[in-house]
Amino acid sequence: MNDNSDMTINAYQAALAEGRAKPLDWWNSCTTRIEQREPEVQAWEALSAETPKLSGDLRDKPLYGVPVGIKDIIETEDFPTRWGTGGYLHSPSSLVNAALVTLLKEQGALIMGKTVTTELAYFTPGKTCNPHDPSRTPGGSSSGSAAAVAAGMVPLAFGTQTAGSMIRPASYCGVFGFKPTFDTLSAAGVKSFAPSLDTVGWFARHIEDICTTFSALTRAPRIAPRDDLVGVRVGVHSLPSALTFEDDVERALLDAQARLEKAGAELVPLALDERYEALVEQQKVVMAYEAAQTLASEYSRLSACMGPKLVELIEEGRAIGYPRYREAMLAAASLQQELTTVFETQVDVILAASATGVAPKGLEATGDPVYCRAWTLLGVPCLNLPLSHGKSGMPLGVQLVANRWQDDRLLEIASTLMAKEATE
Repeated sequence: MNDNSDMTINAYQAALAEGRAKPLDWWNSCTTRIEQREPEVQAWEALSAETPKLSGDLRDKPLYGVPVGIKDIIETEDFPTRWGTGGYLHSPSSLVNAALVTLLKEQGALIMGKTVTTELAYFTPGKTCNPHDPSRTPGGSSSGSAAAVAAGMVPLAFGTQTAGSMIRPASYCGVFGFKPTFDTLSAAGVKSFAPSLDTVGWFARHIEDICTTFSALTRAPRIAPRDDLVGVRVGVHSLPSALTFEDDVERALLDAQARLEKAGAELVPLALDERYEALVEQQKVVMAYEAAQTLASEYSRLSACMGPKLVELIEEGRAIGYPRYREAMLAAASLQQELTTVFETQVDVILAASATGVAPKGLEATGDPVYCRAWTLLGVPCLNLPLSHGKSGMPLGVQLVANRWQDDRLLEIASTLMAKEATE
């Protein structure tokens, strides 16, 4: 296996089975890549100091020998956790792994280390740079995970999304980023921010690896591409819809529509009324209210150490009364049901903007999650497709959105699109 190999997880398993690769080849390749790229990208908060031992009992598992990055708000026995706080909160290690980490190990994955996160997974940036241009943000809050995958340092890395923390960095860094249906993967052992929103997801450079990981962690049947997208109905609608797209975003959406049509999909008109538009602000209400509750202890003891953006959000949440919070939650619950009808009668997936543009210049902020907020509040699965680039040459993605619990259908559609692209 070459040092700079970019094979898929399934291809690696085939190479192992045929004797063309050894169990630690990918680990060693990634270690070399980290030595080359990490001084510039700064994606890691902690890295394994030892070569791992692989149990032969796991040889038939789908993630056997696959190096993985873990966002530094996810508890691990073998690595410290700092939650992006720069050390004012610090745990040398956890007594137990987060449920996700245990499940990954049971599937044969190797934990390469902890990736950089923004402060407590909110807006205050960490040290990570965009691997395509170190003068630009990688996005957040799952900044290190997205950057590590984009830089080839690991084939797979995990993060979380509360507003746009998976989809936005995936778009900025030019990788696939998958936020499954809310609660698909357990958040046990993951630092909570807004429990009604927090969703565990993952990044990869190949759509096949997104699908393989989904099947491995959920025991879903293997997801394979169809021959084409004939019969698939695609609605085009971003939330909020009133904002004017940047030229780069408009081109990315038009390009994605052309690719979907070429693969056989039908573009259909889709109108979502002003109640859906209101979800953007309602997500902010839910996030602030729940963050103030969840981080009450940290705020009480450590507010002087916290970044001003986080303090501002918590104080905003402390000022929100229960009636306003309840209104936002009930609106989301009602529209979840209505959106199910939309998916059953009008469209199979929705094509939407992932971000307001390419990764902004500067490392003092992580970009705007506005095009992710409503979908996150609705709890629907979302997938960033790294199909385009802006005029600057930087990556720019679009997202596909499906109904709740239709994750496998969403991944099948995306796999078919990418397979058709590969054969053209």
